[in-house]
Amino acid sequence: MRKRANMNSREFFRLHPVFRHGEFVAAHTAGGRSPATSNNLLARHLAAGRLVRIKRGLYAAVPPGVDPQQATVDPYLAATRIAEGAAVAYHAALQFFGKSYSIWRRFHYLTPARSRPCSFRDLEFIPAQVPAALRDLPDWGGGIIETPHAGGRVRVTTLERALVDVLDSPQRGGGWEEIWRSLEMVEFFDLDAVIEYALKLGSSLTIGRLGYFLEQHREPLMVEEGHLRVLREYVPAQARYWDGARRTGSLVRPWNLIVPGRILHRRWEEPR
Repeated sequence: MRKRANMNSREFFRLHPVFRHGEFVAAHTAGGRSPATSNNLLARHLAAGRLVRIKRGLYAAVPPGVDPQQATVDPYLAATRIAEGAAVAYHAALQFFGKSYSIWRRFHYLTPARSRPCSFRDLEFIPAQVPAALRDLPDWGGGIIETPHAGGRVRVTTLERALVDVLDSPQRGGGWEEIWRSLEMVEFFDLDAVIEYALKLGSSLTIGRLGYFLEQHREPLMVEEGHLRVLREYVPAQARYWDGARRTGSLVRPWNLIVPGRILHRRWEEPR
C-alpha cells in the first residue's frame, strides 16, 4: 500500500487556522515523516512568524504578510480547540450568535475535565466543567452544534442551551442585567428544546428562574401555558432565594422564588 503524501504546511494552515500540536503532527506523519521531523517543522514555522502560540500545544496560523505581533486570533476557534471536545458556552455562546448586550473579551468553554484559565493578549479563556448531571450524557445533555466559522469550525452551545446555562450560572452570563438584556435580543427559542435540556440539568432553582423568565416574556417568545405547566412540576418545594446573595424581595408563585426588586421591577431600565 502506498503511503499518503505529507500534507503541505500551507494547506494545513488554510484548513486549520487554529490547531493543536497533535493535529499538526498527525497530518505530517501520515506520509511517513517522523514525529521529531514534524516537531522541528512546527518550530521553524513558529520562529519564522507563520504561527503564534496561544498556549502550550495550541497554535494559530498567521496570514502571509501579517506581523505575528499584530495578528488576530479568532477567539471562538481558539475556545473550541483549547481542549478536547470543548464547546463555546454561556455568555460567549450568546456573543457568538450576536445576542449579547455587551461585548466581552472573556470566553467560557465547556470541558469535562478540570482545567485552568489562560490568556492570550487581551483574550481570556475560562473553562467551565460540565455539570455532573450531564457529564455522562451524549453531547453533555445536548444543545451543542458544530458550525463553520472564520475558516474553521466552532463547537458552540445553541441559544436554547445558553438560555438555561446563564440562568443556572449567572456569573458566567455577566450578572442579571446583562443576562436579561442579552436574552431579550433573541427573537425565538425552541421552547421544547429549552425545557428538555433544563429537565436534564435537574436544578429546581434553575427551573424556577427559567419559568419566571418565560412567564415574563410570554408574548414575545410565544410561551404557551403547556410549557409553564411542565416547569411548575419541578420548581423548588420550598421558597428559595433567587441567588446566593439572599437579597430581600417578593415571593413569586408558582415559582417559589424570592425575587429581588431589581429583577422584579427591572430597575436597570430606570433613569440614572
